[in-house]
Amino acid sequence: MSAASFNPVAGVLLIPIGSAALLAALPGYRLTARLNVVASFATFLAALSLFVLERPQPGPYVLVDDLNIVFIVLNTFVGFTTSIFSAGYIAHELETGRLTPLYLRFYHAMYQTMMFGMNLAFVSNNIGLMWVAVEIATLTTVLMVGIYRTHAALEAAWKYFILGSVGIAFALFGTILVYMAARPIVGEGQDGMVWTLLIRHAAAFDPELLNVAFIFLFLGYGTKVGLAPLHAWLPDAHAEGPTPISAVLSGLLLNVALYALLRFKILLVANPSAIAPGPLMVTMGLVSLIFAAFMLYRRRDIKRLFAYSSIEHMGIIVFAFGMGGPLANFAGLLHMVMHSLTKSAIFYAVGHISQIKGTQRINRIRGLTVTHPVLGWGFVAGVVAIAGLPPLGIFMSEFLVVSSTFARQPLLAIALVFGLLLAFGALTLRLTSVAFGQPRGSTASADASYVPLFAHLALVLCAGIYLPAPLVVWFQHVARLLG
Repeated sequence: MSAASFNPVAGVLLIPIGSAALLAALPGYRLTARLNVVASFATFLAALSLFVLERPQPGPYVLVDDLNIVFIVLNTFVGFTTSIFSAGYIAHELETGRLTPLYLRFYHAMYQTMMFGMNLAFVSNNIGLMWVAVEIATLTTVLMVGIYRTHAALEAAWKYFILGSVGIAFALFGTILVYMAARPIVGEGQDGMVWTLLIRHAAAFDPELLNVAFIFLFLGYGTKVGLAPLHAWLPDAHAEGPTPISAVLSGLLLNVALYALLRFKILLVANPSAIAPGPLMVTMGLVSLIFAAFMLYRRRDIKRLFAYSSIEHMGIIVFAFGMGGPLANFAGLLHMVMHSLTKSAIFYAVGHISQIKGTQRINRIRGLTVTHPVLGWGFVAGVVAIAGLPPLGIFMSEFLVVSSTFARQPLLAIALVFGLLLAFGALTLRLTSVAFGQPRGSTASADASYVPLFAHLALVLCAGIYLPAPLVVWFQHVARLLG
């Protein structure tokens, strides 16, 4: 196939869904694990080709623009690196009897189905199709959270399913209200759900319907983002599911719901008579940040600890987009990318740790830098990065969020800094107990690859030291698109 005839969007969608069907049929763990990696890499290459090949023109179902290409490339990259980590991690679960070969076939098929759902949500030009895609991604992760079939895993999966279903029902109702607001202007049928048509005519829509719609959309997709107090499913899902799924949940799936929120925020901003979405986003973001920062001090499970860290950082991101403006939007985009890379790297390290020590209890893990120096110092680097210390990328994005807030709303900046310092203290406390001190617990070796962990940390370090000018210009352009 020539470059001119290759459709990158088709590759981003067809490779994962085709691989899912193949992985469901193929026996043998090693073959399916390798195929999972190859399929994820091919999807990532298809996403990268969006930069060099001509983008398809917007249609009734597919849209590729400067906003969603950020999410697509990030999604496929982390999906690829997680598939590498997953190959060794899941092999260990097979050896220890936690998973059977049949469940492994199911796991790999669901992994690619989940990637398909997330990619479909990003490229959807139809808000109804986007809702369906988010639901596909949600249902597949529900099934994977419960794959260990223990009482705790099944309880976590059901909790995720029930709360996620409530959230997605709210989002569906909000989507219907947007269609009702658009129908008198753009007519009946699918045109009332095509985002490019909606944004073109948004100024003429009934603002009262848009206002109510955004409230339901914010509650619905906000549940998926993990904003407090809609977050209850997230810590259980992280703690009980396989660690590669925790990496995908924190690094990718939360971004899918965030992307949907941003699309509807742009739509609301385009109507001058509608409510401003910013104050609601700022409030929920700040509440999530401070709530999660306090909860970090009470966690005893290492995966739950970083689940609450994800709630904290999604709060920061939503806060930044709620503040709006070129600098805050730029900071929100940068923070989203840095969080996805850093948090997935941390979960790679946590996956190694839980397999080495045979536990996720923090009080049973000590002295990692002594017993496993490479893993221990990799974990230290990840926690230092997520805590926001220089010269790593999250420090830069948090500094931009704080400085842009201080210039416009000094009191909000004080509350923001309070939450950041509170979370920093909790993470530092847990880091010192896990990484240093007298070794405790098992000293077995880790089978999964360290390459994804250090590849992510290297990118975060590079971003903290130097952002290439083309990347800065691109992010600035996307920040202007967000309003």
